[in-house]
Amino acid sequence: MKLNAITSAVVVGGLLGAGAAGAFTLPGWLHPGATRVSDSAPMQQAQNAPAPIPMIQAQGQVPDYRAIFKSAAPAVVGIIVEGMHKTTGEEQGLPPNIQNDPFFQFFRGMPGFQFHGGQQPSVPFRGQGSGFIISSDGLILTNAHVVREAKEVTVKLNDRREFTAKVLGFDPTTDIAVLRIPAKGLPTVRLGDPRNLQVGDPVMAIGTPYGFDQTATSGIVSAKGRSLPGDAVVPFIQTDAAVNPGNSGGPLFDGTGAVVGINSQIYSQTGGFQGLSFSIPINVALQVERQILATGHATHARLGVTVQDLNQGLAESFGMKSPDGALVSSIAPDSAAASAGLKPGDVITEVNGQAVQRSGMLSNLIGMSAPGDHVKLKVWRDKSWRDVDVKLGNASSDVASADQVGDSAQGARLGLALRPLTADERKQAHLESGLLVEDVGGPAADAGVQPGDVLLAINGQPVRSVEQVQNVLKSKPKNVALLIERDGNKIFVPINLG
Repeated sequence: MKLNAITSAVVVGGLLGAGAAGAFTLPGWLHPGATRVSDSAPMQQAQNAPAPIPMIQAQGQVPDYRAIFKSAAPAVVGIIVEGMHKTTGEEQGLPPNIQNDPFFQFFRGMPGFQFHGGQQPSVPFRGQGSGFIISSDGLILTNAHVVREAKEVTVKLNDRREFTAKVLGFDPTTDIAVLRIPAKGLPTVRLGDPRNLQVGDPVMAIGTPYGFDQTATSGIVSAKGRSLPGDAVVPFIQTDAAVNPGNSGGPLFDGTGAVVGINSQIYSQTGGFQGLSFSIPINVALQVERQILATGHATHARLGVTVQDLNQGLAESFGMKSPDGALVSSIAPDSAAASAGLKPGDVITEVNGQAVQRSGMLSNLIGMSAPGDHVKLKVWRDKSWRDVDVKLGNASSDVASADQVGDSAQGARLGLALRPLTADERKQAHLESGLLVEDVGGPAADAGVQPGDVLLAINGQPVRSVEQVQNVLKSKPKNVALLIERDGNKIFVPINLG
């Protein structure tokens, strides 16, 4: 079973052809492999939001899906993206880790050897996703993976008007992106509270699967607070409402017609719907949206532990009556957990009085907290309870975005996601300092910077932190020079920031 982001029908550089009814086969790079629901006050509704839809009395309370669609569909949009994608070796049909193969190292520079290696060839792509309007002046929510590599983003409204959208920011951690289009007086959705959802409640999804605009599907809530591999922060809502490629970023409605989630991922062995769909709770999305509007990016707290679920056998070995809690297996050096005295073998069962039943719940609660927050953990250690006060760290100190998209309050646009090298990485690379490029887009990608590169200096100044890079960008320079190490070689890369 494979976890897939549900970005839509895509044509990549002529590599893919149209199939029946306009459906396309998705390339592998659009299939990547995730948390606290905010306890804030009830959400403020946007202007032009529809009124609640009453249930129908028919052998009990059932949703009026016809009325929900009629009321909400005008605020659901299609999103068309275009850009350039840097292909990986795997996408070029090469075996994994080929760059470590001695024969590859020997042949790579010879005439006729076609692997582009250090300069990953780029191919054009065009894709489609979904989104929905949350304010009448053109504010739109969608998924980060829909717009992440896009150079151009076009929003198509229900009335068939089209606008070029500005990406105000996106958060890869929660897979939320915020767009704005230059329009006024737009219809908006009504926002609900996913904390009121129960397993078995009816839900409805509207989106553009495979490019088919304004498609509605329905189902029930299958589970809540679901943690997924690779998504440690979001407590997903699992449903059996049919969603497919192109539904990414579209709204999930409850039985009254209020948005309770953003459709984001599916489990599938085929790339299509197989009964398991996952949505980001709207509370989480709005918390991220507020940060992006205020600062251009989102921040997440970090505890600095590796945790796992308990089973009955482990619980009994620790002297616990039930297997509830997150078992700490390791502590990151110089982390908030280390400073607070947490130890491997501790079992965390509460955060600020909120029960932690499984390891994913701890990641949820910590990840959606703010860096610098103080939290009280209830910990089981040596067959007794204790309270541990922790001041949370900043996850962006390990993985931080240096103005990945759009213009930022921090300064010029660069397009790098960076983190400091670990001690082991510095030792292995024989470096005293540097920042690892974890993701790249924008001007940096255009200049040829790649994931896996090590940023050693900017404008001749050695870098040891993301903050140093951001400080250089605050002056909004027209050009910067990056010193990059790649495969043991150091090169200067000039970047035009316009």
